[in-house]
Amino acid sequence: MSNLREIKRRIRAISNIQHVTGAMKMVAAARLRRAQSQVWAARPYAQKTAEVAGRLALSPNAQTLPLVAAREVKKRAYVLFVSDKGLAGAYNANLIHLAEDRLLKESQPAGLVIVGRKGLQYFRRRSVEILKYYIEIGDQPDLSLARELARQLMDMFLSGQVDEVNLIYARFISALRNIPQVERLLPIETPSSVEGTETVDYIYEPEPMEVLEAILPRYCEIKVYQALLEAKASELSARMVAMEGATKNSGEMIEKLTLSFNKARQAAITTELLEVATGAEALKAQG
Repeated sequence: MSNLREIKRRIRAISNIQHVTGAMKMVAAARLRRAQSQVWAARPYAQKTAEVAGRLALSPNAQTLPLVAAREVKKRAYVLFVSDKGLAGAYNANLIHLAEDRLLKESQPAGLVIVGRKGLQYFRRRSVEILKYYIEIGDQPDLSLARELARQLMDMFLSGQVDEVNLIYARFISALRNIPQVERLLPIETPSSVEGTETVDYIYEPEPMEVLEAILPRYCEIKVYQALLEAKASELSARMVAMEGATKNSGEMIEKLTLSFNKARQAAITTELLEVATGAEALKAQG
């Protein structure tokens, strides 16, 4: 009987976990729809801003601007976008391992700017320089946060604290797929000249250098904001998939435990029947 009680207790506990994971899956799915729509809406603007800024950076005098001019890299900064909470499968682990791999391969000093509690918890226990960190981002990244982070990164670069800034985040592909990637933020990347591609000349008003000076801070802000949106959508999709898997596994475990419970109960009933039959036979023998 103690075995039956233990199995019933386990079934009840796993059933409670299944209800929790099912609810978390539905919450993540609802939030993912909103985050996904934000990603799709922001992507064209971010791509066009990067394209215009990259073309302007090809201007003859563009290298005189500090945010464009490439210099000898004595120290790099990596901005790592992870989540504040767990239960998102391998989402955080993949990004942390990518950041760790890049830091190990660095021949020059490198530091981290961490966005997300999970990254801070991991790297603060290791010999990695944490330049700055942000936690408690929430499920809806704010443009004001992107502006603050972009301003901090530009200040680090302009002051000479770092000579290159790279973003590490998961690019959202679909609800079932995201790709961790490293993307340079500063100095601004110019489009690679591919032989055979059509070049388009634009007429700028005012002059290209004035437009570039005005657009560079916006370029940094929208790149950081896009990374925040992509990271949040990827996190929510990973959590939805992880909770769906946990709910399915809980159901399978409940089925196995229910089968074990029925077998154990049947064995107990059979034992009791045998004991009754044996007792009856003993009474007959005595009579």
